[in-house]
Amino acid sequence: MKKLFAMLLALTMLLSCGAVLAEETAVEAKSEGVMTYAEYAAAEIEAEVVIECYVQATQSWWDNKITVYAADQEGAYFLYELACSEEDAAKLVPGAKIKVTGFKGQWAGEVEVMDATFEFVEGGISYIAEPVDLTALLGTEELVNYQNQLAIFKGMTVEGIEYKNGQPGDDIYVNLSLNGAAYSFCVERYLTDPETAVYKAVGELKAGDVVDVVGFLYWYEGPNTHITSVTAAQ
Repeated sequence: MKKLFAMLLALTMLLSCGAVLAEETAVEAKSEGVMTYAEYAAAEIEAEVVIECYVQATQSWWDNKITVYAADQEGAYFLYELACSEEDAAKLVPGAKIKVTGFKGQWAGEVEVMDATFEFVEGGISYIAEPVDLTALLGTEELVNYQNQLAIFKGMTVEGIEYKNGQPGDDIYVNLSLNGAAYSFCVERYLTDPETAVYKAVGELKAGDVVDVVGFLYWYEGPNTHITSVTAAQ
């Protein structure tokens, strides 16, 4: 009886392991004709690209367009003004898998997918990226290799904040420093509007505060992370 129980237990574990492996394979698999992240990264600017990725966040929908922060297990993408109905915009929730066809573009250093359309990939497994700690890469040439990924920067000192139009309601420009070097961050109001907790928290920062900052590593003439969370440094 004990031998039978052991055999059944082993079989159960084997099947479970197989299910996990199948799930992992399903997460990472690309459909036929879809680029890997490495192939996308190597593509020339203005080349047509076809990718599959997972929604991480979106900016506000307007005029049948929406801008999406997306990722897969290999890297991240900035999908600029995807053609999108208001109905479909409501379905672009974090973790949703989409197939995108568009053109690789670049503006002020930011690499993006533009003039694109998309379709939902049904039956896929959702994926939400964990922030990668890029604190040690600030000020290095290597940082750009992580463009658009969700990142965390730890122990940053607040130098000051400035509202785009001089008062709350629009973007907030955040100047942070580390080891004597200054870096530009941003609260993008179309991503985290004035009613969000992060917008309010950033608005209350004072020079000299030391914080940990999470955000998408956007690029504008250098790193210009779009902040999604700010907390007192741990």
